[in-house]
Amino acid sequence: MTAGGAYAAGDQAVQQSSSPASAQTAPEATAMTEGEVRRIDAANKKITLKHGEIKNLEMPAMTMVFQVSDPAAIDKLKVGDKVRFAAEKRAGALVVTQIEAAK
Repeated sequence: MTAGGAYAAGDQAVQQSSSPASAQTAPEATAMTEGEVRRIDAANKKITLKHGEIKNLEMPAMTMVFQVSDPAAIDKLKVGDKVRFAAEKRAGALVVTQIEAAK
């Protein structure tokens, strides 16, 4: 009977510890990352950014090409602009979902 009680307590501990971990990952998904525009390819809805770490994608700082979910969002940007952006993986592609000029 003691072993059964310990097993039940172990289940409770797992349930309690998994909830806070889920709560901690949600804010990272929308975190903005700082970067610099290196190239804009409006015709193909792509932007090249030199960026800092993208935590929600577990990606270190680098320069890379992203697809853009809203092409109008890059119309006001130019090469050399400092930006803040959010990106996520969609259907295997890295997509900028939000982008704005840094203030």
